[in-house]
Amino acid sequence: MKNLVILIGRIASTPETRNNGNTSVTNFTLVTDRPRIVDGKTVKNDAGYTETIPEFHRITVFNGLGQTVAKHKAKGDMVEVQGRLHYSKWTDKDQIERYSVEIIAEEVLFL
Repeated sequence: MKNLVILIGRIASTPETRNNGNTSVTNFTLVTDRPRIVDGKTVKNDAGYTETIPEFHRITVFNGLGQTVAKHKAKGDMVEVQGRLHYSKWTDKDQIERYSVEIIAEEVLFL
């Protein structure tokens, strides 16, 4: 079995780092694009370029790698993220079950 995610995109939000005791956690949003498809066909704009739909991904990076990302990368920079999907479930203050998904990065390549 394998839980592997590879994304290439642009950083959509400035990476932010916080410390939890002995662990530092860096979070940022990565945006990727996928082609817009209607009736099974890729949609082109008037100039002939493929129309795209942005998708936003929550990325979490731990310790030294996260600190390096926060120090050297900024909004708009392109990176490749390799990691795994992580799902969370919790109950909010109104007793409603909530879910979220994030990518736990094991590698961040600067492009």
